Amino acid sequence: MKAKELKRARLTDRYAEKRAALRKAAAEGDWDAMLALQKLPKNSMYIRKHNRCQLTGRPRGYMRQFGISRVTFREMALAGKIPGVRKASW
Repeated sequence: MKAKELKRARLTDRYAEKRAALRKAAAEGDWDAMLALQKLPKNSMYIRKHNRCQLTGRPRGYMRQFGISRVTFREMALAGKIPGVRKASW
């Protein structure tokens, strides 16, 4: 899954400028631009990227500040690998 996400990120970066230009032209009523926009790869759309845990690849419970999932964060905090975190009532 991590490899798929990297591929999507690369596709998004590659087609970002082209997609923006086509969207602007399509908004002005250019039908050819609209058709060209539909022919771009689906995974090149930025919305299809997911945030995933850097260690486990888990897509849910992602904490942006740390780049890991809540489960991994909890395990690391209990092991003392994250400084300044105290166990509350987990």
